[in-house]
Amino acid sequence: MKIRILIVDDHSMVREGFRQLLQLEDEFEVVGEAANGKDALKLIKELKPDVVLLDINMPVKNGLEVLEEMQNIKSKTKVLMLTIHNEVEYLIKAVEIGCNGYLLKDSSFQTLKDAITLVNKGESFIQPELTPILNAGLMRKNEIQDTLTKREIEVLKLVAIGETNREIAIELDISERTVKNHISNLFKKINVSDRTQAAVYAIKNDLIKIK
Repeated sequence: MKIRILIVDDHSMVREGFRQLLQLEDEFEVVGEAANGKDALKLIKELKPDVVLLDINMPVKNGLEVLEEMQNIKSKTKVLMLTIHNEVEYLIKAVEIGCNGYLLKDSSFQTLKDAITLVNKGESFIQPELTPILNAGLMRKNEIQDTLTKREIEVLKLVAIGETNREIAIELDISERTVKNHISNLFKKINVSDRTQAAVYAIKNDLIKIK
């Protein structure tokens, strides 16, 4: 049986390029295309493709949001993330949420074919040159979070949702001076300089959820 594929990318030329290449192969069938995350989710539910080629950066809903929603609805469709980025934060997040594979868009067509075939079988695929980046990123993330105390994590979560030092002090039943010390220490540990950057760190590392 052919592997049924859904292509999701906000650039029409990219979708067309993938479609033309994949349709040349007897083992693949392109069953649909989507230009944003919202349409992608609708088609995934309707078409139930075997594999979705999912871009990271898209309007309405990005690829990571689509991936997370697929996990929530327990979709059986395998996910091969496609991106022009090799930033470790995207890779780590995609792997943690549960993507089946991760591939850069400038990969060879043979690599794409191999990746699709592998993830369809239930195996994982991370482009070989991305493996060292992933491993190093996971180690750094774990090392940083291991240095944060339980209290510092509590303070970071409250900073991230916009609470003032006074509000944090009241909620945790500590002095404002102690709050300031905790914030100073955790900012140094996570290498940020202000509350906005701290909030971004907390969101990226799943310490808080955004709605």
